[in-house]
Amino acid sequence: MQLQSFELDKPKPNEVSISVRAIGLNFADVFAIWGLYGATPKGSFTPGLEFAGIVEETGSEVKNVKPGDKVMGVSRFGAYTTHINIDARYAIPLPEAWDFETGAAYLVQTLTAHYGMVHLGQLAKEQSVLIHSAVGGVGLQALKIAKAYNCYCIGTVGRPEKVETALEAGYDKVIVRNKSTFEQDLNTALDDRELHLVMDSVGGPFFSIPFEKLAPMGRMVVYGSARYATVGDKPNKWHLLAHWLRRPKIDPQKLIESNKAIMGFNLIWLYKNVDMMDTILQLLEALNISAPHVGHQFPFEKLPDAVRLFQTGKTVGKVVINVSM
Repeated sequence: MQLQSFELDKPKPNEVSISVRAIGLNFADVFAIWGLYGATPKGSFTPGLEFAGIVEETGSEVKNVKPGDKVMGVSRFGAYTTHINIDARYAIPLPEAWDFETGAAYLVQTLTAHYGMVHLGQLAKEQSVLIHSAVGGVGLQALKIAKAYNCYCIGTVGRPEKVETALEAGYDKVIVRNKSTFEQDLNTALDDRELHLVMDSVGGPFFSIPFEKLAPMGRMVVYGSARYATVGDKPNKWHLLAHWLRRPKIDPQKLIESNKAIMGFNLIWLYKNVDMMDTILQLLEALNISAPHVGHQFPFEKLPDAVRLFQTGKTVGKVVINVSM
């Protein structure tokens, strides 16, 4: 990544110009920067999917916000910036009690959690749910949504030091992911309960074992591939190849025989369907879940360091960039 200066154009009739005050980091950013994300623009581009800031100017057709309004927003890349022009439909009023950092932590991960669990996963009251990356941004928001449905929630973490944080957040059981013990740990955590829904962001054996445990009509929702990540400014091609060769392979015929479903999605698709995004935000408002947890903050000039920390798997909650003006 390189810091560059640019002249922002006047907003189009349906756009707003926003002075960005906080930027939210997402795992998709890492893969986009590495050139491994299918929706990434060709050539040089500005990464970033979400932000919060102040509306500076509006296009002639914009009615939902006005200059001076505090907003949070999602973008199809372009959020690693101090100023952005964006379709006004993607500029959401910031709740009065929230600061910019909280707003930059909310949209992508909460929309991901709700769409994955409720729309695809058909979450129902008092089900048993397994959530990988339990104390990441999506994991914590998914937990809140599942608890709003009074579900039994099992979380997995990659490091023992995250167990206490996950239990304090409200998980009923927490598993430290270990290939040799994971199956037994999952059986113990379920304690004879059926497994109805898995939110998978890890893959490999941590996909295969829960998939085999799913109850009839159980759903596996895949929204990430953290196992492919390594620390560094470039991808480790041998690491990628090894995990790709060992990726789980599913026979579609077995899905019929076992009455199970596997669904995958990325938020870029939801970005194209702004009406559905608005519907989900209304449903989330009705659930009245608490504000997202901001676990790490970096100044704008340290943005590359924030991305490198994100790659380590040591983060808890959302990583946010502060943009000083």
